[in-house]
Amino acid sequence: MNKIPSPTDFQMLGGDVDAYPRLDFQKLGVVVLATILSLTIVWFSTENIILLGSCAATIIATVGVIHFFRSGPSVDSASELSVPDWSITHAATQMSNAAIAISDRAGRLVCANDHYTIAFPGLKAPPDLGVDDANRALLVAAGRAAWRDGSTDIATIVQDGRTFRVKVARAGMADEYLLWHLAAVEEIAIEHRAIEVITGRIGRAMSSSGVMAVAVSADGAVRAANAAFALRATGTDMEPILGQLFADFVRMDEKGSVYFEREGRRGLPIRLLHVPLNEENAESAALLLAVDEEGVKVDRGLALAHVEQLLSTLPLGLALVDRDGRFLFANDAFARVLDVQADKLPPYPGDLVINEDKGAVLDSIRRYGSGAVTSGDIAIRLKERPDEVIALSIAGVRGLGEAAVLLGLKDNSEEITLKRQVAQQTKMESIGQLAGGVAHDFNNILTAIIGYCDLMLLRHQPGDSDYDDIQQIKNNSNRAASLTRQLLAFSRQQTLRPQILQLANVVADVSSLLKRLLGETVRLEVHHGRGVGAVRADPGQLEQVIINLGVNARDAMPKGGVVHISTVAVSQSEVAAMGREFLPIGDYVQLSVEDSGVGIPKENLSKIFEPFFTTKEMGKGTGLGLSTVYGIVKQSGGFIFADSQLQNGTRFDIFLPVHRGEIPTPEVTRRELFKPKDLWGSGRILIVEDEDMVRAVAERALVRQGYVVETANDGEQALELFADGKRYDLVVSDVVMPNLDGPSMARRLRESYGDIRLLFISGYAEEQLRETISLDNVAFLAKPFSVQQIAEAVHDALAKDD
Repeated sequence: MNKIPSPTDFQMLGGDVDAYPRLDFQKLGVVVLATILSLTIVWFSTENIILLGSCAATIIATVGVIHFFRSGPSVDSASELSVPDWSITHAATQMSNAAIAISDRAGRLVCANDHYTIAFPGLKAPPDLGVDDANRALLVAAGRAAWRDGSTDIATIVQDGRTFRVKVARAGMADEYLLWHLAAVEEIAIEHRAIEVITGRIGRAMSSSGVMAVAVSADGAVRAANAAFALRATGTDMEPILGQLFADFVRMDEKGSVYFEREGRRGLPIRLLHVPLNEENAESAALLLAVDEEGVKVDRGLALAHVEQLLSTLPLGLALVDRDGRFLFANDAFARVLDVQADKLPPYPGDLVINEDKGAVLDSIRRYGSGAVTSGDIAIRLKERPDEVIALSIAGVRGLGEAAVLLGLKDNSEEITLKRQVAQQTKMESIGQLAGGVAHDFNNILTAIIGYCDLMLLRHQPGDSDYDDIQQIKNNSNRAASLTRQLLAFSRQQTLRPQILQLANVVADVSSLLKRLLGETVRLEVHHGRGVGAVRADPGQLEQVIINLGVNARDAMPKGGVVHISTVAVSQSEVAAMGREFLPIGDYVQLSVEDSGVGIPKENLSKIFEPFFTTKEMGKGTGLGLSTVYGIVKQSGGFIFADSQLQNGTRFDIFLPVHRGEIPTPEVTRRELFKPKDLWGSGRILIVEDEDMVRAVAERALVRQGYVVETANDGEQALELFADGKRYDLVVSDVVMPNLDGPSMARRLRESYGDIRLLFISGYAEEQLRETISLDNVAFLAKPFSVQQIAEAVHDALAKDD
């Protein structure tokens, strides 16, 4: 509508068309009649025409003055005062969302905002709104009450299906208007309000506090649920449960306690609070709030204090966290596993693990903290030890106040150490097999080189031009053979000649040589304990162990220092007190070599026994020294351990079992006393060897000694020669061969042709081979061998049976 109504608009709204004040003819008639009556009375009383005229003039003047003061000073001013400026009122009412109208005493509409004209078309003032008779009666009564009392209210009226709340107030300077305020009532179901609460911030807050909320329709279907209820009911807050029956998620036992169906007998009883959404109808839609029954009955603060006191006394690493994943308590064992102080733990468990594992830890805490009371383990890696995978146990707890999850860490440092040692042992075994295989093949090559050198030296005398060259080749081959013996020592596949001996005597024999190797800046100190028992070992190999350890100690002290070697008896009780996992309980002799050098870094300590690993500068170490030591000790039935700290030196402890029994007469001594000087012989020899070079060298060496020699490439060819009727005084055979190996061939020969003399040649250790061969009366010759050595071995094998 227009802000300033025109005369036509006012006509429509019930206002006056004439903008100027009009005369009231009824009142004017009364005044004229009263004047005529007064003048008549004066005339009949006095019959004085002058007096009559004076009275008439006085009456007319008085009426004019009265009319002047009542009508205003001018026609223009009166016009301005009689036409209000409704534009301001209209603009003010536009700022309200309600429908507003103003009517005068005659019931005409003088002003209204747009909300009114839209809701009630026709520009009519209340009660003429086009409503039914009942609502019209209410509006009429409200208008009368407002004129009488100043204001009144109507709860609701209905127009075209819409509901309005009506307020009426008297207004204006002379209270000549009524102000009508009609506010539309938006009807929103309380069930929708409940759904908004559950799915909104309030529902999330209840969920984080462990309160489960669910809205259920009148037919029992789930309309909405917060995350805590969904997690307990289905096991995940991601599975949709809307539309499903609430009764399908819960069960009731014979005592009336309510449980979640999914949790079964493991679950805790829950307490349900039923809130009807229609107060008049208890069977209508409802809001259900649920908490654990245990949480209602237990004094949570007191219970948590008792639990923390209990956890602090347990040796297991345990901690309590809330549903948000914050630490509430951690005992000393838990902090000890993490290698931190209990009062310096980070606020969240996720801060302890690497970035890749944070999500899994937080998700597990949230799941176990809000779901059923279950437990599980996850593998994590700590920030401080990212290479180690440890197990974190997580269990949901209830009834302990803020505590929702129990975390457990096992102090598995000993287990980790054991696993490392097992892994190291496995790795060393694998490397040993590789080293043994390389050494075996290399020994075949060296056997051929050394053998051909010996054959050539038989044709050249000292002083010949080629003699020195051939001798140099043989010397270098012997050095290479020494290298292969180190590889075999590491892999525990070398041939040892063990004796019953005292470690103190071995240390004394090697001390003079060791002092020269250590130099002038390094001092050697030797100490021997009392009651040291005897051990069974190869004295030459033990000397090599002591020399290798001493040289390494010298290299670790470039500015000089002290090397201390000691031998001491260790009893069973002392071994048990040491607590070393790989050292069985028993009586040992301990050989220790300790230096005051720079030490070995922690990350290298587990690698020092690996072949070809060295911390020395390029060109100053082969990396076979400690690996050889390791192999000799292990092959002798002993154990070796290394302890080191940077700038505080290194200590190697070797434990050899104490030998129990009598000391036998060494077989080597008897052999040396009765060894024949003449190696010439006669007889038929069969050489079985898959390496052509080794077979050729052995054949030529034995032919030169007077034997009749035949050869075979493998065990199957040797069996064919025997099947053809040939017989031999001695079979010289390699152990490892393709198709049919030496021991299998030997068993078949003895089964078919009686007790045949056998001489095995191999690059592997004699002790290891005798365990696999399991044959009696078998001689052995280690590769690489010279022409002289194979001639002696064949002569001894034939002479022994004779």
